Amino acid sequence: MKSFLLTIALYGALSCALPLIHEADQVGEADLNFAKVMFDGIARSKRSDEIPVDKLQQMQKHFGLRVTGRLDSHTLAAMKNPRCGVPDVAEYSTFPESPKWGRKNLTYSVLNYTPDMDRTDVDVAIERAWKVWSDVTPLTFTRVYGKPADIKISFVYPCSWLAHGDNIPFDGPGGQLAHAFSPAFGGSVHFDENEPWARDLKGTNLFLVAAHEFGHVLGLGHSSNPEALMFPTYRNRDLKNFGLHMDDIEGIQQLYGDGSSINLTSTAEAPSTKWCDPHLAFDAVTSLRGEILFFKDSFFWRKYPQRRDVEKFPISAFWPALSKGIDAAYEVKADDTVFLFKGSKYWATKGNTIQIGFPKNIHSLGLPKSVKSIDAAAHDSSSKKTYFFSGNSYWKYDEAKKSMEKGYPRKIAVKVNAAFLHHGHFYLFRGSNQYEFDSKTKKFLSIKKSDSWFGCQ
Repeated sequence: MKSFLLTIALYGALSCALPLIHEADQVGEADLNFAKVMFDGIARSKRSDEIPVDKLQQMQKHFGLRVTGRLDSHTLAAMKNPRCGVPDVAEYSTFPESPKWGRKNLTYSVLNYTPDMDRTDVDVAIERAWKVWSDVTPLTFTRVYGKPADIKISFVYPCSWLAHGDNIPFDGPGGQLAHAFSPAFGGSVHFDENEPWARDLKGTNLFLVAAHEFGHVLGLGHSSNPEALMFPTYRNRDLKNFGLHMDDIEGIQQLYGDGSSINLTSTAEAPSTKWCDPHLAFDAVTSLRGEILFFKDSFFWRKYPQRRDVEKFPISAFWPALSKGIDAAYEVKADDTVFLFKGSKYWATKGNTIQIGFPKNIHSLGLPKSVKSIDAAAHDSSSKKTYFFSGNSYWKYDEAKKSMEKGYPRKIAVKVNAAFLHHGHFYLFRGSNQYEFDSKTKKFLSIKKSDSWFGCQ
């Protein structure tokens, strides 16, 4: 009985009392069997040799095809596109009886990771996918560790239902990419591990699929609008300027309301927001595994040197303990470690994993007690020396010896807000300006606006 109710909650009722189609339009036996499984939902033990005409017509209408009630090649092609694992023949605005969460502050946990992506990139994609929905509702989503969560997220292989706790096995690469359970049945989200998950569009983009599945876990069914996020078929979208379609917004707000002070014309904050602002001033700048991070308040921009695009993320997506912002940061590439400073404390992190024993007090580095915080930091990988800036003074730290060099502090003409060493040049940021300094010739080379790193004029 419970399994039957689960079928109804996920997919809607599949009536067996309506007319059936008895022939396929020049469709092979393998394709016919594929279609039977698609329409048979999870009741695989009760397969029929026939396909319900009304359900086939619903699917054709749903995909904008000619409604014939026949299983033709165009219908099969639409069914075989990479897609969500929730069938389209169910109600698609909301699940039957419109189940929803009874509270606004929800928690989620990530049970495991795909080997296709860095863990940091997985966390960022999931965090951003939740933000798509929190931006247009009163809902909040908080990740928890080591304790029960409202919503459990996992990557699973396409084997028997026992492998991941439901009776909806995946079908291997392509086809069904993921599936999710409605609020009425626990809200779990499963991603097919046999898909080539990616942070960009070179594979199956995790952010796009996660945002879609999170719509299901909040209570939305599929949309018949091809431009909507909740349309069942996966397609590449503009990741940089992604925003929900009005159809998605109306659906989710029907369940939870519209939150407060939300601008519906820009529903999800575009990563490019305030890229080219002549008054932009950074709090900190550092490299991270070949990328460059620019910190400002509770966000950071992520720049890829080989590409023009820049992405903006909340700091909490990487380092929840530092979500309110940082003062300084630098990377020691040889150790694959980034150091982050906030007030009188600092953290060592590999990727997004804070190392054991941190945070520590900045005075453990050898800085005098009179220094209350670090304004900026920059590391020179060739000399293995790190420069710390505070007020109108700077220090040089020997990473190999773990001690401050003698003869410091030394004075600097102006206070520095952020610092960064790139290809042998120091970039010292003060307000909205950056000063380029050649560390070999000891000469200033140029003064530019800070946003010039983003290609701004």
